[in-house]
Amino acid sequence: MANEKGESSPSMLSGPELLSHHEGGAELSMALWRFPSPVLALSSAPYGGGWGLRHWILLAQVPHSYQRADPAVHMAELADGLRLPAHGVGMLTAVDVRTVRSAWEGDVAAVATVGLSHPTWAAADDQTGNRVVVADGGTGTINIVVMLARRLCRAALVNAVMTATEAKSQALWDAGYAATGTPSDAVAIFCSPSGAEEMFAGPRSVCGSRLARTVHLAVLDGARAGGSR
Repeated sequence: MANEKGESSPSMLSGPELLSHHEGGAELSMALWRFPSPVLALSSAPYGGGWGLRHWILLAQVPHSYQRADPAVHMAELADGLRLPAHGVGMLTAVDVRTVRSAWEGDVAAVATVGLSHPTWAAADDQTGNRVVVADGGTGTINIVVMLARRLCRAALVNAVMTATEAKSQALWDAGYAATGTPSDAVAIFCSPSGAEEMFAGPRSVCGSRLARTVHLAVLDGARAGGSR
């Protein structure tokens, strides 16, 4: 596919497989990206988080009433049901993932599911009225996935997480939300496992600025659409 400038999206962001699973008598959506070869990842996802090579990423919808306290186990069950190989990344959200938002610029792309039932300030306290601790882990979640066709060094991968988070918060403010995110947000950065390493991914570096703009556009689009409430 191509964006409004006529540029093709990175090959890592070929369209997801749209799947479904059943829970509590309801049919819920899933979006799966399978990578042709393993890619390097840094993620805060409940399943497959941390740093290492990953073969796929799965975004799975859960009910707004989701109460499981073992999201990693739940994601493993879904992955096993799809017969996925080991070492992938899995995220949960109450958003219908068939409406995942995407944006790309050059060799950087971002997708996001934007759930805003529990927007909050990161440094909220008990006096603000914001919900500081949320145990459900599924509803009100903003999940961000960034894919880069170049390799980042380990420090730059961490920098990319920071840049994506800053861009997410900027998008929420631009959409009129007095919040930096939600208590259960997750992010995953994927990049090429080979090639010359990029040393920087801050918002004023070449790849970091593209990353920031794509995340901002994807999250802003979802937030303006109202998120999932």
